[in-house]
Amino acid sequence: MISLTDTPLRPGELLTRFCEDRSETGAVATFTGIARADSGEGTILELEAYPGFTEAEIGKIAETARGRFGLDDILILHRIGRITPGEAIVFVATAAKHRRAAFEACDFLMDYLKSRAPFWKKEHGPASARWIQPREEDHADVARWEKEKS
Repeated sequence: MISLTDTPLRPGELLTRFCEDRSETGAVATFTGIARADSGEGTILELEAYPGFTEAEIGKIAETARGRFGLDDILILHRIGRITPGEAIVFVATAAKHRRAAFEACDFLMDYLKSRAPFWKKEHGPASARWIQPREEDHADVARWEKEKS
């Protein structure tokens, strides 16, 4: 399941529900991204998305991960709207027969979400607001998966 929401995420509850009734799954890996204050420079993180389009693009990434890592299931929940420091921004869970596939798929999905998913991010601070772009490290992270694929 892929969902965008403007309501706070509760990672513990999400993990509990995701793990229920999994008698054939051997591993679940998760990642929770949390908004940070950047030493007081950021007070609000604002995320915008195009409903329908953004989920469809994330769905393509998820299907790639499902096939590449042989996943049993995927859950991606991503916040949109205004998020304060300390709140969860994203929750990704992957279920697979074996741990390595679950770990790698979760890492793969986060690398793509961070650098390629169609979100527009603006950080509001005490002095001003600024648009946030993926960093060089984010592009390098996703490039390693493309290199490994070749």
